[in-house]
Amino acid sequence: MPRQPRTGVDEKILDAAAALFARHGFEQTSLKSLADAVGLSKAGLLHHFPSKDALFEAAWEQSRVLTRHVLDQVSSLPAGSERDRRALELLTDHALDRPGLVSLLFRTMTAPGEDPQQAQDELLLNEMFVIDPEKELPRAIRIVGALCSMAVLTLLANQQGEKTTWRPLILATCFDALGHQEA
Repeated sequence: MPRQPRTGVDEKILDAAAALFARHGFEQTSLKSLADAVGLSKAGLLHHFPSKDALFEAAWEQSRVLTRHVLDQVSSLPAGSERDRRALELLTDHALDRPGLVSLLFRTMTAPGEDPQQAQDELLLNEMFVIDPEKELPRAIRIVGALCSMAVLTLLANQQGEKTTWRPLILATCFDALGHQEA
């Protein structure tokens, strides 16, 4: 079997590491568990990333890249259901393709203060859904509910191998959580 290009390997490492960091946090995730998750020895993993800190930072940065991509795609749309739907579609597609990275991004909701740049992540999500959480608490709660549902459902879809079948159901669930009616 031909050797996988380094970028492909690095992407798989980042996604697997992000999933572990999202589930257990930085302190509770060992270098051994990270290496085991991607089928490498610790030395093999350190060949790709020089330390657990570097891997954590790279995973967070990749999560932010995904978020900025979604924000760039929806920023020209006016606030409202069309923008919300497009943001949910893009986030869901990323979550189905890179579940670990999206789980790490959403960790800002369940583990506040773990990442020093977390406030920036929250601002990106607030801008994506055009919300001031302090002034629109009910909508903020609905957004958190939609994103948490997305995180859980996309992980399950990946585990079941049913990404294509589950995608429209995940989108409908998240859109409903935001309080929008299907057209």
